Amino acid sequence: MNLADWTGAAGVFLILLAYILSLFRWLEVRSGTYALMNFLGASLACLASWMIDYLPFILLEGTWALVSLIALLRGLYKASTETAV
Repeated sequence: MNLADWTGAAGVFLILLAYILSLFRWLEVRSGTYALMNFLGASLACLASWMIDYLPFILLEGTWALVSLIALLRGLYKASTETAV
């Protein structure tokens, strides 16, 4: 396996792990951990897709990473406003 393979495998592993943990209710889908795992996983998978120059998955994983980042930031913002009150 080359660097792109290892990078993509790590990313897909994180995404699948988050999904499996949520299915077994060991990780809440609305948690920051879930969003972070999806963001990191999708970012790594996007990077791997870029390394092999495969545009469809660059778009897919890039969008997945962006949506996960937005969810993560919204959760952090919500948590900071709740503690400030």
